[in-house]
Amino acid sequence: MNRAVFLDHASLDPGDLDLSPLREAFDSLELHPASEPEQVAGRLAGAQVAIANKVRLDAPVFAACPELRLVLVAATGTNNVDLAAAAAHGVTVCNCQGYGTPSVAQHTLMLLLALATRLEDYRQAVREGRWQRAPQFCLLDFPIVELDGKVLGLLGHGELGGAVARLAEAFGMRVLLGQLPGRPPRPDRLPLDELLPQVDALTLHCPLTEQTRHLIDARRLALMKPGALLVNTARGGLVDEQALADALRAGHLGGAATDVLSQEPPKDGNPLLAADVPRLIVTPHSAWGSREARQRIVVQLAENAAAFLAGAPRRVVGG
Repeated sequence: MNRAVFLDHASLDPGDLDLSPLREAFDSLELHPASEPEQVAGRLAGAQVAIANKVRLDAPVFAACPELRLVLVAATGTNNVDLAAAAAHGVTVCNCQGYGTPSVAQHTLMLLLALATRLEDYRQAVREGRWQRAPQFCLLDFPIVELDGKVLGLLGHGELGGAVARLAEAFGMRVLLGQLPGRPPRPDRLPLDELLPQVDALTLHCPLTEQTRHLIDARRLALMKPGALLVNTARGGLVDEQALADALRAGHLGGAATDVLSQEPPKDGNPLLAADVPRLIVTPHSAWGSREARQRIVVQLAENAAAFLAGAPRRVVGG
């Protein structure tokens, strides 16, 4: 019998997805909206397959669940799984890949456009009645920037970064690629300190590692052009959040937008949530969350399960 337990399905499906591909992949599928750490081992007792988005699966869990053979991660990142412990216990780990490219790419451009057009400022002005009191037909209190002819810097040029680059080029932007630390130098990549002074906007699409943590810090923010825009839809830890808040308060940047924070949800507060930080848009890690993207995850989870049961696992993450 192939019994699967989805430990936190509500983080993927608020009720708008078709889970039939996943149900058909197993003899039994048990769904839990969320699972606290102390509940995980008990819920996986006797199961052969664990499905998790963000629930932590560590060495004690694997030790307590000897029948477990497969972990299906309902995301690309596998930092919630102790891969070495999984391998030591003979557990295969598979993730999902490329499912959110259109969703995240359009979210990135949406944030960039909102900053360039001062969307939030103008919406707030209308709410406050400033347009209604204007002496002429239009309100032009906030400078609007055209993306056409501007330079976009990209950090991370995989599938997602490439999609963002194509959308930016459709708006007439010229794209420059930055060299990530720890990666082999490439002739089409500029060293970061050389890239930053040239760009009118910078978007981040790289993984968070020890080498990229606080990649954009106070020194590098100061290297950016006055009035430049920064958009982060990758990982919160890539940016020194206090340094970014300070740079925005100082008026050095033209604006910033982030879909990610270093702690999520930000229960303990965050420098970027302070009410006095200007020209900042924060969205709640929602860039990946289109219904289409989440449905692709369901399909890939089912594909990964079927491939494993057929003896030819796919999208395997090594430990």
